[in-house]
Amino acid sequence: MTLQLNQLAQYRRDGNPRGITSICSAHPLVLRAALRHGCRNGATVLLEATCNQVNHQGGYTGMQPADFAELVTTIAREENCPRDQIILGGDHLGPNPWRKRSADEAMAEAEAMVAAYVVAGFRKIHLDASMGCAGEPTALDDHTTAKRATRLAAVAEKTAREVGGQAPVYIIGTEVPPPGGADHLLSAVQPTAPAAARQTIDVHRQMFESNGLAEAFQRVIGVVVQPGVEFGNRNVVTYDRNRAANLIRVLEHTPDIVFEAHSTDYQGSQPLAELVEDGFAILKVGPELTFMLREALYGLDLIASDLVADYGERPLYAELERLMQDKPDHWARHYAGDKADQRMLRHYSLSDRIRYYWAMPEAGAAVDRLVAILSGQRVPAPLLRQHLPGTIEWADTPLDLEAVITAHVERTIQQYWRACNPV
Repeated sequence: MTLQLNQLAQYRRDGNPRGITSICSAHPLVLRAALRHGCRNGATVLLEATCNQVNHQGGYTGMQPADFAELVTTIAREENCPRDQIILGGDHLGPNPWRKRSADEAMAEAEAMVAAYVVAGFRKIHLDASMGCAGEPTALDDHTTAKRATRLAAVAEKTAREVGGQAPVYIIGTEVPPPGGADHLLSAVQPTAPAAARQTIDVHRQMFESNGLAEAFQRVIGVVVQPGVEFGNRNVVTYDRNRAANLIRVLEHTPDIVFEAHSTDYQGSQPLAELVEDGFAILKVGPELTFMLREALYGLDLIASDLVADYGERPLYAELERLMQDKPDHWARHYAGDKADQRMLRHYSLSDRIRYYWAMPEAGAAVDRLVAILSGQRVPAPLLRQHLPGTIEWADTPLDLEAVITAHVERTIQQYWRACNPV
């Protein structure tokens, strides 16, 4: 069932809550899995890129917004997924990638980034200017945050008028802890205080209106809050609707707005369904999808090691270990413990910081070799059961690695789909 983002609040008001999964990844195989699943189910596919991942300077993927949009378009065409089923979103768009610079410099870059996103066809824009820049507090007050978010909204509005197409819809607010998962063992996460959620909405509304953007504020469809869910490197804090009850009541006074929940990775079927029922209509997932991708690739790496005499002993794993040791910036400050702990976390942490390495040429070459070695091979059922449970349908048939990997990622996407679309 396709839906428009501005329908989500209406579904909640009608007592028939629905949701949508926000796929936050730039990996081509994750995007393919999402588009394949959406095409098969006739579903709206919401694909989001983050400010660090994709921006006008390339981000850590090397992609500008137009490059990401072109990648999605190419894969969608290959999967026969209609363009009108796809929504492109920009996540945490603000000064975060340049926060070590002065506020003026960082905001100028953020403005250029937002314009590039809108020009490229992104129409779901998460305005997040909550982080301090050089010489400022780490987290800014509501007034400053809203003032900067409004400045970015003005750029998005102007750019959209110039290039045409649908007007943007906006998400405001941010979540604590920061996106991507926590670095330490978690026992509980406090939901956003109701007063804080109301304050975020009210201050942004006032700032939009005082800057001539009252009509644009009517297109604010959601606010990011913390429902009390999070994942660390080793564990997951699952949703407890009783602890979020006071926060949920905020929606009774904001009939046109829903909640957007970040870091919902690894929640499982029942917590995801309860989140949607309670008004958290936009569920963002990212690291779990690349975790599933890594799980499939490592399982296939083990299968090839056992099946093909001259393949070697887990060469894909070995290459990723070498890469992460040589270039530790993406994981070193996030993974504590002794050498054994750090080695385990480098490969298997739930925060999946290994995702930063798949786009590197060396990792790509190792994956290509795995694909070349295993494609068309007939894998015995016991070997699939040992290293990649759940893929038994491919036993003793010519192996299609792309199909195996995307199907593995789709297992998580399907879980979200069922939560967002209750029978």
